[in-house]
Amino acid sequence: MMYPQVPDLAAKDARIRVPVAVACRVLRFSTQGIYMWLRNPVTDRDWSDAHLTNAAVDLHAEDPGYGYRFISDELPALGITASERRVWRLCSQQRLWSTFSKKRGLNRKASPPVHDDLVERLFTATRLNQLWLTDVTEHWTDEGKLYLCAIKDVRSDKIVGYSIDDRMKASLAVAALNYAIKARPHAGTIVHSDRGSQFRSRAFVKTLAENGMKGSMGRVGACADNAAMESRSSRCCKRTC
Repeated sequence: MMYPQVPDLAAKDARIRVPVAVACRVLRFSTQGIYMWLRNPVTDRDWSDAHLTNAAVDLHAEDPGYGYRFISDELPALGITASERRVWRLCSQQRLWSTFSKKRGLNRKASPPVHDDLVERLFTATRLNQLWLTDVTEHWTDEGKLYLCAIKDVRSDKIVGYSIDDRMKASLAVAALNYAIKARPHAGTIVHSDRGSQFRSRAFVKTLAENGMKGSMGRVGACADNAAMESRSSRCCKRTC
């Protein structure tokens, strides 16, 4: 916005004092618009958008893998309420796109893991609740696309928690984890996942920490990590859909 330039040019201490009328004519502003802006230079909506934009920029800087949907999912934890459409508008203005975006010309670098790889592709366990695997899979139904996040106990090869939604959000993974924790509360369990944004979210990491669990993330492009989980997830979805 160039409105602030007009009063700056007309200020008494300005190096070259320019009358408001002249500045408006050169900058193609109406004098009426300038004086209305001076009475209320920043609207409540602009102020709110500025705070929301700052929060979105900070979240994206922490995890470049976050797109507007995951940023929207993280905002309530910061005490900010905003519609997903509004978050999309502000993120688009700031070019805050996920590094996994398929838009032409954008980087697709993998985001850094928030946990070390504690499994290293050794998908074995000597006791129940020693190692859980989790993943999100996409499924088509007669009513449209669904996303399933399932958690499998490696020792029993059984699904101990799952969640289904029509959007792949961070809350999808958190709901599945809470389901598993309620069914099998057990501190010290290693929960292994890929580097999906939903598993790097604040809410998911916080839930692990609050229940004494250890997060683990595989390396980029490790197909074996997903293969160990996906076949079981598909069977689970077919039973529940």
